[in-house]
Amino acid sequence: MKICYLDAFSGISGDMTVGALLDAGAPSEPLLEALRSLDTGARYEIEKTSRRGIAASKFRVLLDPAPQKHRHLPYILRLIDAAPLTARAKSTASAIFTRLGQAEAQVHGVPIEKVHFHEVGAADSIADIVGACVALDLLDIDELHVSPINVGSGTVNTEHGILPVPAPATALLLTGTPIYSRGPEMELTTPTGAAIAVTLAARFGALPAMRISTIGHGAGDRDFPTQANVLRALIGERTTAPEATTVSVIEANIDDSTPEVLGYTLDRLMQSGALDASLSPLQMKKNRPGSLLRVIARPEDQERLAQLIFAETSTLGLRIHAAERRIEERRVIEVETQWGKVRGKLAGQAFTPEYEDCRAIAESTGTPLKQVLASAIENYLKTK
Repeated sequence: MKICYLDAFSGISGDMTVGALLDAGAPSEPLLEALRSLDTGARYEIEKTSRRGIAASKFRVLLDPAPQKHRHLPYILRLIDAAPLTARAKSTASAIFTRLGQAEAQVHGVPIEKVHFHEVGAADSIADIVGACVALDLLDIDELHVSPINVGSGTVNTEHGILPVPAPATALLLTGTPIYSRGPEMELTTPTGAAIAVTLAARFGALPAMRISTIGHGAGDRDFPTQANVLRALIGERTTAPEATTVSVIEANIDDSTPEVLGYTLDRLMQSGALDASLSPLQMKKNRPGSLLRVIARPEDQERLAQLIFAETSTLGLRIHAAERRIEERRVIEVETQWGKVRGKLAGQAFTPEYEDCRAIAESTGTPLKQVLASAIENYLKTK
C-alpha cells in the first residue's frame, strides 16, 4: 500500500498541500493541464524556493485584478464534474468542497446551498483543492495520513472582521482531530487545508510504519524567523514494522481515595475507552502512602477521561502529556484445545491466549487456569 504522510508542524493550507505533493514527485504538467481545464480564468505558477533554508516548492494561483465573484457549492460541484478529471479526483474534490460547505453553513446558520464561498469559492481555492486531489491521484496514493495539526494563534482578518485563530470554520472542521498551537501568532491552518486533511485522512497521529521513497516540502507565503513555514509530505510503502501512534498520558498522585474507589475508577476508565490504566504505589509528602494513577488514552478521548478521573477520585489536578506509542503488528487467531476453541493474539512469532476465553474454560471445567493457558500455547505451536 502506497501512503502519504502530511507533517503539518507549521500548519496546512491548500497551496502548501499542492506544493508539497509536487515537490514529492507529482508531475507538474498533467496537474497544470487539469487545472486549466476548469476554465476559471486563473493562471498557475510553480516556483522552487526555500523557507529557513529548507528547499521547497511554492504553488501560486495568479488572478486578474478584477474582483472574483462569489460561487455557491452547486456551481463548484458542476464545474468539477464537467472537467476532464479522473473519477477518483472528481470524487475526492467534491467531497472536500461539500465538507467545507457544511462547515461554512453551520458557522453562518444558513442552508448549504446558500453559502457564499467567498475565498473558498474563488479560483485559487478551487485550484488548491482540485490540484491536491489530482496530485494524490498522479502519485497513486492509496491512503493519506496526517500529523497533529499546528493551527497557529492570535487573530486573523476575515470578511467578517477580526476573528481568533483557528477561524470558526477551521475550528469546526478540526473537531475531534489532534491540534495544537506553536510558533508565530497568525493563522497557520486555513479552512481549505483543514478540509483537505479531515476529508481525506485515514488517521491523524504519529508517522506510520513506512518505507519512505520521496519527500517533498510545500512552502507557505511567509518565511518565519523561528521555524520553516513548510508542509512536509512523505511518500512511501506501508511496512510491517511496529506502528507508532500518538497517545495522551494522564497522571495523578492520589493519597486520599480508598482502594475501593481506585479499583472502581480503573474499571470505569477501561470501560470508557482508555487504552490502558494502572496504579503504582507511591510514598508521598508527609510520608503518606499513595498511588500513581496513569492512564493511556487516544488524544480524542483525553478530555472525557480526565473528567471521569475528577468525578470518581479525590484528585484536584492532573498531568497530561503526549507520548509516542509503538504497537507491534498483530492479528487474532483461534486454536483448538481439548475444551474447545481459544482466541489469541499473534504478534511476530509470539502467541498470547485470550485470558477471558481461558478463564471461562477454567471456571466451567474446573481445570487450573495455568493448564488451559499452556494447552492453548502448545496447540498453537503444533500448527506452525
